[in-house]
Amino acid sequence: MKYSIIVPVFNRPQEVAELLHSLSQQTCRDFEVIIVEDGSEVTCREVCDHFANRLDIHYYVKENGGPGAARNYGAEHATGEYFIVLDSDVVLPPGYLAAITAELEERPCDAFGGPDRAHPDFTPVQKAISYSMTSFFTTGGIRGGSSSPLGGKQKGALDKFYPRSFNMGVSRELWHRLGGFRAMRFGEDIDFSYRICEAGASCRLFPEAWVWHKRRTDFSKFFRQVRNSGTARINLHLLHPGSMKLVHTLPAVFTLGCWLFAIPFSLIIFIDSSIRNRSLRVGFLSVPASFIQLIGYGTGFLSAAWKRLVLKQKDEGFDDNKTLYK
Repeated sequence: MKYSIIVPVFNRPQEVAELLHSLSQQTCRDFEVIIVEDGSEVTCREVCDHFANRLDIHYYVKENGGPGAARNYGAEHATGEYFIVLDSDVVLPPGYLAAITAELEERPCDAFGGPDRAHPDFTPVQKAISYSMTSFFTTGGIRGGSSSPLGGKQKGALDKFYPRSFNMGVSRELWHRLGGFRAMRFGEDIDFSYRICEAGASCRLFPEAWVWHKRRTDFSKFFRQVRNSGTARINLHLLHPGSMKLVHTLPAVFTLGCWLFAIPFSLIIFIDSSIRNRSLRVGFLSVPASFIQLIGYGTGFLSAAWKRLVLKQKDEGFDDNKTLYK
């Protein structure tokens, strides 16, 4: 078996149905699918049964422990040479696995990841949120967007590429050597990526192995998500000294001084998003989405920095020996 695709799920049967349908359309067929129901009240068992005759699918149920623990549970039952971790809210183009295979055959590596895009059928809000997460004018320059790799970085990126758990691949050997994901509240995928690099493993962006990523469906959920990401950045700094870069502080700087350049920033976002999405409505919605993205991350970052670095308060689940999470 070449690939084991591991998907943690929590109350998302409709999303799983769309993901499994896209997996059934893959041109490369050398894979198994491992669905881990992480304490869901609304399960996707019937959805998985529906695809049982089209996919090599394995369905497991466990008590709720968070996505990292669910991924580790799935990895315990995986048989593939590579483990591919996906979020339940992604949809794959038919050539997704073929693109991964082509990259690995051309230049093998221990870990990899791909970019994300907005599907044409996404709602305007979903497209606006996707823009805010991938645009160079927000944090796309930090996360890497969908540009090509260049010397360990992507063209246009401000920081080294680290795969995220919505689209991440790791060799079986490396996964077991590192012990999989740690039980962190937020940022467990970035922590895993840092550990991959710290272990001296090779890690690359596969530009053509992209996914459609739905992300959040409304601005309030999106704000909570990005605020948690800002909080995670401080804990990651404590766990991995030296990982904090100047670019990681930019959303906090924006949060403190956004009133100084709110109008020109809004115009840039509106024009760029309208052109990229070919929609004035999406361009308009991208303005609040971008402010939410930066200010949500910035406030989480500033709050965690004050509590953890200044007041020296403990964070739930964080072990102050700076090496382990409980």
